[in-house]
Amino acid sequence: MTTVGAPDGGWGWIVLLGCFVITGFSYAFPKAISVYFKELMTEFDCGYSDTAWISSIILAMLYGSGPISSIMVNKFGCRPVMLVGGLLASGGMIIASFSTNIIQLYLTAGVITGLGLALNFQPSLIMLGSYFDKRRPLANGLAAAGSPVFLSALSPLGQLLLNHYGWKGGFLITGGLLLNCCACGAIMRPLKCKERKAIACSQELKKMLPPEAGQENIVCENNNDKKPSKKKLLDFSVLADLGLIIYIIAKFIVVLGLFVPTILLVNYAKDQGVPDQDAAFLLSIIGFIDIFARPTCGIVAGLKWIRPKMSYFFSLALLFNGLTDVCSATNTDYKGLVIFCVFFGLSYGMVGALQFEVLMGIVGKSGFSSALGLVLLIEAVAVLIGPPSAGYLVDRYKNYELIFYMAGGELITAGIFLALASFIFISRKKHKDTQQKHHGDVAINPKR
Repeated sequence: MTTVGAPDGGWGWIVLLGCFVITGFSYAFPKAISVYFKELMTEFDCGYSDTAWISSIILAMLYGSGPISSIMVNKFGCRPVMLVGGLLASGGMIIASFSTNIIQLYLTAGVITGLGLALNFQPSLIMLGSYFDKRRPLANGLAAAGSPVFLSALSPLGQLLLNHYGWKGGFLITGGLLLNCCACGAIMRPLKCKERKAIACSQELKKMLPPEAGQENIVCENNNDKKPSKKKLLDFSVLADLGLIIYIIAKFIVVLGLFVPTILLVNYAKDQGVPDQDAAFLLSIIGFIDIFARPTCGIVAGLKWIRPKMSYFFSLALLFNGLTDVCSATNTDYKGLVIFCVFFGLSYGMVGALQFEVLMGIVGKSGFSSALGLVLLIEAVAVLIGPPSAGYLVDRYKNYELIFYMAGGELITAGIFLALASFIFISRKKHKDTQQKHHGDVAINPKR
């Protein structure tokens, strides 16, 4: 009674579509909501850092709820967790439309919606990993493309809703759109056992054979994805992997600055005198470029001579993104901002396509659920620091250049650290493996 291995196709393409939508909402929504910030600042008489907290809280919940999501997935399975998450994500935005102060927005649009997105995001990645193996880099790249597609659509849509219905109407309609997360959860069908007859026969054999041969802890059903009873809800042993520790440190630094430009870009453009619709379109430009960058990067990452060196490829993407921020810090006209968006979309797409592929390559499928939950928890702290700190700098010094230098410097630092640490770690590991092989040969052939 064994489950089918990763089919690399079939129903997996439907699962990929669901993951595409979930990734789109999870990553694009916290940025696209920034089109409402100028209106919220006027409505609630607050500053840039106050409104930036909304996006930060959503992202912090998306990351920080990782262990909770891991536990729930291991206990109940992916599909039920995603259905509950969809209801929470939608309900949070609907309730937020009735908010009368910024604190209520933090609790509703931030905490509740962020938790709902978290309960959708991680299970969708787990299901994608179970359906794809050889084509996994391509699948991850295509799923990650959901973020730019949705960003390019949600940003102008948000500005349109704001112009016609105000921020409250926009939040209410967005809440309805988030119900699509429930539909995505419904299609996350777990992998079946090989044949119904094989299951029935195996169940009969279990009654006749002793427990060791019957494997009594394995439960296999067609319509749900229950886990073995002895499986840990959250496996902290994955932290013993030095490669994972390096990855966590690098990602913490990355998240400090990665989302800062996109969250504050629209407000920056509006302050430079750019019309509201054109300012919102800047995020769409990032999205359009990102659409092609992610799947292309996924294809390149799947090449035989690239895949073993994935961490270096990821480091290159981080350096590219950081240099884009630093080199664009002095752009003030619309043409300069458009050029920035083109290069930022390309580099951001590379980062998005590679980040989870690198993690899965470090810990493998068996440890991916727990590792992802722990990684996202650490990143939640960083995302609560980054955007609000950038907003504070703008409020304090009235200078947007500082946030580009800050964000770019953090990405460059992370890229250099990951490349150097990976080189040292991989070299050490290869040397250790060579020594072990040599000792093994000596033990087998002591006369050598």
